[in-house]
Amino acid sequence: MKHLCIPTEHVLHRRRFLGGLLSGGAASLSLPGVSLAADLPAAEQLKKQQKRVLFLWLAGGSSQFEMWDPKPGRETGGPFRAIQTAVSGYQVCELMPRLATRMNKLAVVRSLNTKISEHFQAADLMSSGWPKEAALEHPEIGVVLAKELALQGSKLPDYVSLFTTSEGRRRPSPGFLSRRHAPLLLEGSLRPSNIELPAGLSDAQHLERDKLRAAISLDFAQQRVGDDLVQGYNEAYSRVRGLMSSDELFDLEKEPTVVRERYGRTPFGRHCLLARRLLEAGVPVVKVARGFWDSHHDNFESHRELVPDFDNVLSVLLDDLDERGLLSSTLVIVLSEFGRTPKINQDVGRDHFADAWSCAFAGCGIRGGVIHGETNDDGTAVKSGEASAADVAATIFAAVGIDPQKHYQVGQRPVPLAKEDSSPIKAVLS
Repeated sequence: MKHLCIPTEHVLHRRRFLGGLLSGGAASLSLPGVSLAADLPAAEQLKKQQKRVLFLWLAGGSSQFEMWDPKPGRETGGPFRAIQTAVSGYQVCELMPRLATRMNKLAVVRSLNTKISEHFQAADLMSSGWPKEAALEHPEIGVVLAKELALQGSKLPDYVSLFTTSEGRRRPSPGFLSRRHAPLLLEGSLRPSNIELPAGLSDAQHLERDKLRAAISLDFAQQRVGDDLVQGYNEAYSRVRGLMSSDELFDLEKEPTVVRERYGRTPFGRHCLLARRLLEAGVPVVKVARGFWDSHHDNFESHRELVPDFDNVLSVLLDDLDERGLLSSTLVIVLSEFGRTPKINQDVGRDHFADAWSCAFAGCGIRGGVIHGETNDDGTAVKSGEASAADVAATIFAAVGIDPQKHYQVGQRPVPLAKEDSSPIKAVLS
């Protein structure tokens, strides 16, 4: 069976986005079984530093053997060679020649043991850093970062998630946090839906209508309690108008041809170029998901196709961010829900494997050229430097300057951002 994911097909439109904003406009939120106190004050210092985060999510589970942790010459190694990188003594799969020369910008963790190898549970774990709990739904890391890194007064979304392939599609959950921090989802296209002005209505007319609506709202609020709800409506309308006025931000044709050619014409290249535009414009958190990594069949052929595209796009992206002065303030994370088995199955595929696999970091707060942890000769187990999903979450928070043990008060329970027993992977932090 090639793939066990059953994607949830949805389409985000402006009304849903608006609804999410409105729910976050109130000063407190009640969920079934959970009473959440008012949002804690945002970290103003972090906002001033304008730190950004980009998740590159390889949905389905990429193979560590055909990327970051090759085992050439071993029964588990597969057909590809290993090549030397810019980091002395460290080799990657030959399918990544461009990243090999840029390894001084990356930190690789080869020693993840995250234990869960079922798609949904593993994706939940890696996306939030927490195992599932019956009584509490934890927000995904990107949602927490959107809350912590949001720019006051910004008319852009705090979080944009691009996931146009249906395989393995998932939506970042706000969990116990306000939907105010949920992402704008780009699933059907790279442009938000329903942000055009109605036919026959000019921008000036739309602005005048918005001013009238705001004035009526203010008058309404002054005569009644609960003006925080009105404030939420006003903020929501402001954001939608911000999206409408930022329409060109989502138009890749505005980029010079040479830049578009540099990223390549593949979906992943186009998505990462849009991510760079969003980050540069001030969106603090962006997620780009790339599907079709779940290679139970023909693992080597699929990785022969996928990895060179990944190699080219990530290399260009890192160079582009660096050239624009953004890399030092932008944390880039390459992550999946798990890796692939050392054993090559009868269909020349690799199955799900969470006992010994890899992820990578670059940019903000990261010490480039660090290779943390090691697996044994066949890649069947972690040999040193074992790290958990919670450790990855703690590392992400620490890299952008957020205390992983900072907590939100959910009812009577203080809930830390990263699980209590987690530790940042200090070796990869600058």
